[in-house]
Amino acid sequence: MPKDSLHEEAEATLASFEALARKRRATRHFLQQPLERALVERLLRTAQWAPSGYNLQPTRFVVVADPLIRSRIRRACMNQRAVGEAPVVIVFAGDHNPTDRLEETLGSDLASGAITVEYARFLRKIVGLMFKQGPFGINWLWKATLIPIARVFVPIPRMMAVHKRFWLAKQATLCAMNFMLAAEAAGLGTVPMEGFDAGRLRRALDLPRSWEPILVVPVGYFSPTPAMKTRLPLERVVLWR
Repeated sequence: MPKDSLHEEAEATLASFEALARKRRATRHFLQQPLERALVERLLRTAQWAPSGYNLQPTRFVVVADPLIRSRIRRACMNQRAVGEAPVVIVFAGDHNPTDRLEETLGSDLASGAITVEYARFLRKIVGLMFKQGPFGINWLWKATLIPIARVFVPIPRMMAVHKRFWLAKQATLCAMNFMLAAEAAGLGTVPMEGFDAGRLRRALDLPRSWEPILVVPVGYFSPTPAMKTRLPLERVVLWR
């Protein structure tokens, strides 16, 4: 492909994505129109392709389509109207046992040729170092106390064993952004919600103990409204070095 046409194709793709990203808005009111299960699953598959630390894929998707269950979780979501109106609500959760599926993901990546045997061996070591808390939290204790001291002398990244909730929140919200952009492309509205009682939500959905709700996203068809939101000028939020 000639260089000029490649550049033109990339420019067109970027322009389309810019338009999509700028058009997406938080939808407060949804139409009473059902969503096809196949479409929801297609959006979730797109969400799965978000970046994932060590490819552990700790994000879990709870699809709430039953009207009775949606009415039950609405109270946990501070009675926000969108939870009751939207035909489907996705709860993005983080699994506190992300390493349980390490061998499954490594096997899949090895079979596809995405990683080498040597890199798989390296991942087993580094993931164990980063995540394992040990019996009675012994590993967590030394990582939480000694690493800040060691960091004075050498650069050390955050240890997920110590900052797991922070790490899970990043993983889940990356997936949620993929999901919301895909929904926008499909002509659907979404609204990300952080205002909810996590404990009540977990009990209302009878979630596994290791799953922690991170973000609630109602999704459905909606009546388009004029885009009134603005953003700060770029120079107000950028620091070049």
